[in-house]
Amino acid sequence: MVEPRPLPFGARTLTVLALMVLGAVAAWQLRLTPSGLVPQEGGWKLTREFLGAALPRPLDYEGSSSPHWDPFLLKVGKSLLRTLAFAIAAMSLALLVGLPLGFLASDSWWRPEAFGGGRLAPIARPLQVLIRTWIALMRSVHELLWAVLFLAAMGLNTMAAVVAIAIPYGGTLAKVFSEMLDEAPRTTTEAFRGIGASPFAAYLFGLFPRALPDLSAYAFYRFECAVRSSAVLGFFGYTTIGYHLELSFSDANFREVWTYLYALLCCVLLLEAWSTALRRRLVG
Repeated sequence: MVEPRPLPFGARTLTVLALMVLGAVAAWQLRLTPSGLVPQEGGWKLTREFLGAALPRPLDYEGSSSPHWDPFLLKVGKSLLRTLAFAIAAMSLALLVGLPLGFLASDSWWRPEAFGGGRLAPIARPLQVLIRTWIALMRSVHELLWAVLFLAAMGLNTMAAVVAIAIPYGGTLAKVFSEMLDEAPRTTTEAFRGIGASPFAAYLFGLFPRALPDLSAYAFYRFECAVRSSAVLGFFGYTTIGYHLELSFSDANFREVWTYLYALLCCVLLLEAWSTALRRRLVG
């Protein structure tokens, strides 16, 4: 019997080649060319002015100001705090939605020896599919599109802005949380079941604590993303740091723009350092 020859390329290599071919087709379809990155007439002048304003950073308003306005750095600090407030509110709501949906979407929740057995056995799989479909719908629409929808329907409403971030973030958290719960070691859960614990007790005290460090680490990462999303909502009129950044850019006050960018960068770096330390403490 002649043994089949092994393929000259592995599955991973074929996958990478397929992605490269698809990328080339997409570039051809969109007519992407390097010339598209070359600034048009007047663009070079604007680019030089913008980059030239990166240093020195202003400590006061670049253009005309009113004596009734807050000091510039105080204004920057307030807008940054408001951006954080949007992000914290949105992530709190997203966690309230994503955590229970992540449980209900996981295979470990509906295993036959857990909640998928007994009376729930006939409907366990349809319920899981329904929940996963709902999660996919939540995360399939970007937060900016939700913001546009709520802005048209409800006006410049802060609650609508928070919900616009919370909906896709809640769906993303639910999907990732369900995968982390399924990948968590089940030795502790099996030990609890072996001594007669109920499926819910074994899940709550056996599986959940094993997955909690990874769940927390990913939640911290999504919070960093929520800060950036909150800043971008400012371009729609919500008074986050992006709102003031857009106004300064429209008035060609590029030094003010760079101050807002530096403030946002410092905030993100501090949050990243903080979340990294917490992740190491939880996961390590």
